[in-house]
Amino acid sequence: MGILDGKRLLITGVLTDASLAFGVAKLAQEEGAEIVLTGAGRALRLTQRTARKLPTEPDVLELDVTVPDHVEAVRDALGAKWDRVDGALHAIGFAPESCLGGGFTEAPWEDVAVAMQISAYSLKTIADVVVPLMPEGGSIVGLDFDATQAWPAYDWMGVAKAALESTSRYLARDLGPKNVRVNLIAAGPIRTMAAKSIPGFSAFEDVWDDRSPLGWDVNDSAGVARSTVAMLSDWFPQTTGEIVHVDGGYHAIGA
Repeated sequence: MGILDGKRLLITGVLTDASLAFGVAKLAQEEGAEIVLTGAGRALRLTQRTARKLPTEPDVLELDVTVPDHVEAVRDALGAKWDRVDGALHAIGFAPESCLGGGFTEAPWEDVAVAMQISAYSLKTIADVVVPLMPEGGSIVGLDFDATQAWPAYDWMGVAKAALESTSRYLARDLGPKNVRVNLIAAGPIRTMAAKSIPGFSAFEDVWDDRSPLGWDVNDSAGVARSTVAMLSDWFPQTTGEIVHVDGGYHAIGA
């Protein structure tokens, strides 16, 4: 028996088998869950190809969080497939090139707005998709990167992550009466496709392992997957509005 036996989950953010969301999807299936993936735009085909690498190939639905019609279409598709949804993984993030890499004061609002909508407001969008299908409650988990620091080169994506963290708390407040939990996993740096697109990502790699009490391997996302799956299960029934750090303890250590 797995801790997700009988659970039905919507999982966003699977691009390649190096994606954090892929590790969650694979472990979720191994722990007994049925899953559906989403993809968007030109990356949809990539998600569909990567889905074939999972233990059981899941359905892949198109969900662009900037397209309102997609919200209703995905909700309807899930409702037709299942009688309910038990959980969702938010692993969505994007910032235009101008928002990363050291040009913080030069990034135009038009680009910042894109980063905020896709990386933060989208948590509320995912809730719009799944909460109507959670008559007995459920769990929404988002993947985060600690927004309490100003990181090298992270710039407006760091601001978007701060907005994501605040959004999760307000959703936890408003969805609690529906028995829907909203939590975030603040992961340490993992060498994913998304991470590689961030200028200066390599600056995190050595220092993170050196300063983390438990050490850190940028190529190993197993701890993130296990923590996320635990949050999607029934093992944290009274936890909401929380940010769980899965970073080797880096966040707790001073300069």
